[in-house]
Amino acid sequence: MGNSVKRVGVHEAKTHLSRLLREVEAGDEVVLMRGSIAIARIVSEPPEPAVADSFGMFAGQFELAEDFDADSEELADLFGVPRA
Repeated sequence: MGNSVKRVGVHEAKTHLSRLLREVEAGDEVVLMRGSIAIARIVSEPPEPAVADSFGMFAGQFELAEDFDADSEELADLFGVPRA
């Protein structure tokens, strides 16, 4: 299997849903039919990237200035941060 389209009636889909889902996981598509009318398509969901994959996605693409997180009187004034 894999990369084929299977057309099944609603009754067959209800009866064999687990098998149809395994076929979808293997790469097939399932089109649900009501008579001769296609009413829905079941396709596999692309995997979501793991959280760890997104943290380093911009690594090496830019550099921060050495004083990036230094205190700034100008920013403190803009945001109303009281000074010590």
